[in-house]
Amino acid sequence: MQHHPEIALDIHANGWTYQGANQAPITLTWPVFEIDGSSTASTGLQWSEPAEIPLTNGCVEIRRTSRIAEGVDLALVLRIAPDSPIVRFRYELSARPETKLTRSQGTDAITYGRLSLADYPSVTEVRLSEWVAVHHSYELNEVPVTERDFENRQQIMGPILAASTGAQSLALAYEHGSTWPDAFLAFDLAPNRQVALKAVHGNTFNGQSADHFATVWFLLGSVQGTLDDLSSAFRQFLLTRQALNQESRKPYIFYNTWNQQERTKHWEKKTYLTKMDQAHMLEEIDIAHRMGIDVFVLDTGWFRRTGDWQVNLDRFPDSLKSIKAALDRNGMKLGLWFDNSAGIESDVLKKHLECRCSTDDKAWEPTVIWETEPAHRMCLVSRYWEAFADECIRLHREVGVCYFKWDAIDQYGCTDPNHFHGTSSNIRQERADSFAFQLPLYMAKIVEKISRVCPEVIVDFDVTEKKRAFGLAFLGAGKFFLINNGPYCWSYNLPTAVWPNDFSNLFVHPGPARTWICRQPLTFDKWVPMNLFLTHYLPDDGVNNQINAVASLILGQNGIWGDLPRLKPEGVATFYTLLEKYKSVRDDIAAAPPVRKGLIGGALEIHEKINPATGRGAVVLFATNPGTYEYVTERPLNASHWETPGVTVSLLPDGCAKLVATFTGSHGWGVNPNDVEWAKIVYFGVQ
Repeated sequence: MQHHPEIALDIHANGWTYQGANQAPITLTWPVFEIDGSSTASTGLQWSEPAEIPLTNGCVEIRRTSRIAEGVDLALVLRIAPDSPIVRFRYELSARPETKLTRSQGTDAITYGRLSLADYPSVTEVRLSEWVAVHHSYELNEVPVTERDFENRQQIMGPILAASTGAQSLALAYEHGSTWPDAFLAFDLAPNRQVALKAVHGNTFNGQSADHFATVWFLLGSVQGTLDDLSSAFRQFLLTRQALNQESRKPYIFYNTWNQQERTKHWEKKTYLTKMDQAHMLEEIDIAHRMGIDVFVLDTGWFRRTGDWQVNLDRFPDSLKSIKAALDRNGMKLGLWFDNSAGIESDVLKKHLECRCSTDDKAWEPTVIWETEPAHRMCLVSRYWEAFADECIRLHREVGVCYFKWDAIDQYGCTDPNHFHGTSSNIRQERADSFAFQLPLYMAKIVEKISRVCPEVIVDFDVTEKKRAFGLAFLGAGKFFLINNGPYCWSYNLPTAVWPNDFSNLFVHPGPARTWICRQPLTFDKWVPMNLFLTHYLPDDGVNNQINAVASLILGQNGIWGDLPRLKPEGVATFYTLLEKYKSVRDDIAAAPPVRKGLIGGALEIHEKINPATGRGAVVLFATNPGTYEYVTERPLNASHWETPGVTVSLLPDGCAKLVATFTGSHGWGVNPNDVEWAKIVYFGVQ
């Protein structure tokens, strides 16, 4: 370990032990695969000397190899950061071309490793992909693992398994993605607090080549301290060291046109694409700049057809050149909407006809894509993946796109035997499982290819519906588009007759209700940085509404949801003031582990986002009842501060601060929500 003398990596016959500075050692056994009908060796392995490669994200990659079967070599690949107790690792196989992964019992036969938690009395399953229907969103759930769970040999999905003594804590996690409880990998519990991390389904298909097979990435680490100390270290690793390209980690402020498009459709009774044209977008860009937006995203409709992704010249006669020039003048980035379809007349479809998603040897029927040409869904687990990556690269080079919003990429359905997820010798379910397993890995692979060529590009994956590949895999390369409009009316069993203006979404009107819904997933921020979960808040006029929106978005979700021409000049100025203050501390807010008091949407809800290293950040208070509230911060603060009206700040001898916030306005039937104060913001360390 030449570059990391503070880290101990012990390779031994039965497994490997990792130990960071002043941390407890963690030992994992070697993985076991089934190759050509037999299990590979897991003991007595002889390992090569380490080879080290420095990476662009500050980590060093270390590779060790060993022979595990006749003609089959296993590589342990570790990515270690000098400033983190978390290590990222995976296993890779190399073998003769004829060597195959097999499933003699008809199921996946891989054990990725075993470890003992016998010394850890407290164990927690951290679920990331539990779909909460009432909020129409994924949310984090920490579930205690009991002694009975071990005795009854329960299987839990995670993807994070955490354990603690109170003084020492550890975590093991895997990078994949699916909606709970559809586990593709899982932790098998056994008596005496033994854990095996195993494949469940889809990890391989029978007869898959063993050569160049790579597992998913795993995360492993321990800290001195509690579960909160562990989650902070895990969170920081995801923020700064998981992805090779750090652009997706930057807390930019995003604007998306889709809310304007929906309002045009439902409130004005026109089409979604009525205002998707050069004149209207230039008007919105001017307003967005005066508000303080960083990334301006044109949602669906900017293109002539999907697949080829040529700009619609009827709507943008100069092929977005004026749009890009306006953004460049104002220091903003261009974002565009994409999905995984290809128009029926597109060149890319003609060149990749066999890459259409199909079931039972029948290609899915084409569907109209948001008032544009009908299109086929294309399988990303096929050779089409490179064509899609190349199109994104071309658009970055030719049009200047720096942000790609990927929408409508569902995880299930393709069973085509001519793609990369099975052959005609595999049964239909096996091909379907392999497609679903490989999809998030190929999506990350596409982003990684784009990022190598275009390091300033960000890719956002829309996970606003369930049954999408939600988990840590895609976050290794990009970020998530978490919530747009939230729940639909039919989720609440409301009859069509009461839907306002035929708008099927509930939370599309100004007022506090949308913010209560959109802030619910802030639970993620304990383990995963919240700025990886883009969520949009409404900018509509009314200073109380706008303070409430900004107070919510600065907690990490960073999104604003059209339509800007409705705003009055004073509303635009309010946003500029609040967002410019935010920009001076947003990196600190992104880095800060969260402190939260009260229930979201409760009488008093407090979020303290202060970077412990600098004392900079923000404290945000929300209230649903008028009155005066007091709060003393948990962390010392930078003395300089700025606050919205109705807050007094008193610095205390220990470096913390006492906040006294008065919320005015009567709550009740018939009250205009904008006559009520819903939020207060205090920035610390502002410039």
